[in-house]
Amino acid sequence: MSKYVSRYHKLFDEVIRENLMKKLELKNIMECPSMEKIIVNMGVGEATQNTKLMDAAMKDLAIITGQKPLERKAKKSEAGFKLRENQAIGAKVTLRKERMYDFLDRLVNVVLPRVRDFEGVSAKAFDGRGNYSIGLRDQLVFPEIDFDKVDKLQGMSITLVSSAKTDEEGRALLKAFGMPFKK
Repeated sequence: MSKYVSRYHKLFDEVIRENLMKKLELKNIMECPSMEKIIVNMGVGEATQNTKLMDAAMKDLAIITGQKPLERKAKKSEAGFKLRENQAIGAKVTLRKERMYDFLDRLVNVVLPRVRDFEGVSAKAFDGRGNYSIGLRDQLVFPEIDFDKVDKLQGMSITLVSSAKTDEEGRALLKAFGMPFKK
């Protein structure tokens, strides 16, 4: 029985790692930055009034990532937001290994080019430790989502966590994967 290896995982192992080693002048292969996980988070603030929105968000996130999302709950009550403690207000998925590489492949080659008026992602959205965050306005940029079945557009944040120690290493890694940074 053969084990499935995604296209981007193969690309990283065979091409990207060696190129990064030369570009960043690293001597040990373990120093080379690599992808660790991708976190897809969907905040559903309106779920306080309408619980069906939470179910729809969970379903959409499961379709997009191919993994069952975790329901995120409020940590404390906040009267100004009509929020009670332990009330469901978001959904989160953490992708690792092959699912992570498959999602990154789809994000770079299918999803981002489908964003309206897309000119590239900001090269400044790094956190100082080589991790990168992207925000999407709605879930319709994913081809898996059926436009007719969407009740409400939900934005999401996608965090790409790498083993890079600096933003420059993280940028080099994502650029090698084909991330379309603005000029």
